[in-house]
Amino acid sequence: MPNYRFGKHPPKVDYRTLRFKNYLTPAIAAPPATYNVLTTSVYPKLKTTDPTKLFPMDGNDTLGDCTIAALAHAETVYQGMIDTKTIMSKQAAVKLYMHLTGGVDSGLNELDVLNYWRQNPVSGEKIITYVSIEPKTHTHVQQAIQLFGGVYLGFQVQQNCQQEFDAHQPWTPGPLTNDGHAVYAVAYDQNGVTVLTWGNTQQATWAWWDECVDEAYAILPPQAEKAGFAPGFNFAQLKSDIEAVAS
Repeated sequence: MPNYRFGKHPPKVDYRTLRFKNYLTPAIAAPPATYNVLTTSVYPKLKTTDPTKLFPMDGNDTLGDCTIAALAHAETVYQGMIDTKTIMSKQAAVKLYMHLTGGVDSGLNELDVLNYWRQNPVSGEKIITYVSIEPKTHTHVQQAIQLFGGVYLGFQVQQNCQQEFDAHQPWTPGPLTNDGHAVYAVAYDQNGVTVLTWGNTQQATWAWWDECVDEAYAILPPQAEKAGFAPGFNFAQLKSDIEAVAS
């Protein structure tokens, strides 16, 4: 069996974290019943349908750098949405991970990774910001995947996690281990979500989501400032709030 590593710390709470629900205006459309940013946008523009080529392991078979691997996958999605192929190298992913951990394989908090990305360019660009999503509010999860090309999330690992991945079976609820894992969600339908992890895509049921996911974020990449990127999302208010909490 291949090696897979975890490395997400328990959620870090910061009262300054902005919330997705506060920026939804009445103009925002209900999310479609199914949506997949890869098949809708990324694959056609990058002229490939092979997730193993676009979203490599990024060292997550030997290191607990899942928070960085998920960041790298998000970056590839955002660039793919605007017709640009960008794949972070394993060397760059590991370097960033070691920089943030102080050189030890200790895992990371998702909030620390997101704050770093907001303040420092990764693959040449900083994100505008990120907003937290209440995981149990599936409509907001779906809207974030559709509007912003995905959801950066963390979950408590269930015992069958690796076996189901190897068997190409959806993740389902089960007894929880003491591990945490970070992945990037890119699609949903009535059955559940599809995430990127360990060099491939992985499906997971909504029951798994409700049982295991303990944090979720919509990331606003630089592309989000363009008109029409996310109709009905209040960017003007968000900008003003970012400035208010930046200090």
